[in-house]
Amino acid sequence: MTNHEIKVNFKEYKSITDLDKTAHDLCLEAVNAMKTSHSPYSKFRVGAALLLESGKVILGSNQENIAYPSGLCAERVALFHWGANYPDDPIVAMAVTANTDEFELLQPTASCGSCLQVMAECEKMQGKPIETILFCNKGPVWVMDSVASFLPFLFFEDGLLK
Repeated sequence: MTNHEIKVNFKEYKSITDLDKTAHDLCLEAVNAMKTSHSPYSKFRVGAALLLESGKVILGSNQENIAYPSGLCAERVALFHWGANYPDDPIVAMAVTANTDEFELLQPTASCGSCLQVMAECEKMQGKPIETILFCNKGPVWVMDSVASFLPFLFFEDGLLK
């Protein structure tokens, strides 16, 4: 038997005001994206903003549907829009935030497993990592250099590409 240990590294900041201007502005775009959230059932609004290499910003928000699980997370809304419209303009960074009137969020909310898998595939497609910034109103900001920080065992099977 061999025992293995996996460590996850990420940066933590007190607030988005401690980030550089580019990251700070991207976070504000994610907050803006939450305004288009359709979340009447969970009342949990999520906004995502992608910064592309060209400087273009793509927004996404969660879109719920009464016929669960027909909705879609903010991250995938933004990532699928990128893949359909700008696949040759690599994603440099992604900011994700959430809010609800039901309770106070005290730390960032990580993306779900489905979103992480899509993020991982986007990284693989573009051949570069996507810096990911997670934050909420009053809690810390977490910055990861790559999706591999979330999913050390990414699902990729090159045989499926045939």
